[in-house]
Amino acid sequence: MNRTNETMEPVMESSGGNHAARAQVRMIAFVGLMGAVSTVLMLLRFPLPFLPPFLSFDLSGVMEIMGGYMFGPVGAFFVILVKILLQLIIQGSLSFGTGEIQGLMLSCAYVMPAIAIYHWKKSKKTAIIGMAVSTVAVSVTAVFTNLYMIIPFYAQLAGMTMDDIVAMCTAVNPAMKDAVSMVLLGIVPFNLIKYGATSVVTFFVYKRLSNVIRGIINS
Repeated sequence: MNRTNETMEPVMESSGGNHAARAQVRMIAFVGLMGAVSTVLMLLRFPLPFLPPFLSFDLSGVMEIMGGYMFGPVGAFFVILVKILLQLIIQGSLSFGTGEIQGLMLSCAYVMPAIAIYHWKKSKKTAIIGMAVSTVAVSVTAVFTNLYMIIPFYAQLAGMTMDDIVAMCTAVNPAMKDAVSMVLLGIVPFNLIKYGATSVVTFFVYKRLSNVIRGIINS
C-alpha cells in the first residue's frame, strides 16, 4: 500500500503568500466547525445500561482526535475547548461545572497520547497503537479524577456524600455496592467502551473525511 493509504497525514499549510494565509484561515474555521460538530455529538449523549447513571456515552471524541491528527495538539485542544464552551452556552452546566472540568481533562487524556504516538511515526499501525494506549490512559485517568476530584467536589456542592453517589449506582446495578466496585464495574468499563468505540469510529471515517477537509483547506 502506498504512503497515502498507510498514514493519517496532518493537513499541511500551503506555501506562498495569500494562498498560505487563506489555508490558515480555513484551517482555523475547520477547527471551530469540528468543535461545533463535537458539541452536537455530545448533546446526543445517553447513559449505558448497568453502568453509573452520571456517566453518559457520546462520540464527541471522534472530532477531537481527528482534529489532533490533522492540526496537531493545539488544534485538538481548541476543538475540545470550542465543544465545552458551546455546550455551556446551549445548556449551561448541569453539574456545577464539574462535568465540564472532567470533560476537559478526559478529552486531553484521550487525544494527546494518541497524537504524540502517531506523530512520532506516522502509519496506520501507530494510529491504532496510539488510540489503544489513549483508551487505557483515559480510563485510568477517569478513575483518579472521579474518585479524588470530581465526585467529591460535586457531592460537596450538591450537599451529597460518596455513599449517595454509590447508591445511585447500586440502583442500576446492585453489584456496585461501594467505591471500589463502582470503579471496577462502572467507571473503568464505561470509559473502555466509550473511548474504544470512539477509536473504532475514528479509524474507519478519518481518511475519507480528512481527504475532503485537506482538499478544501489547500485549494
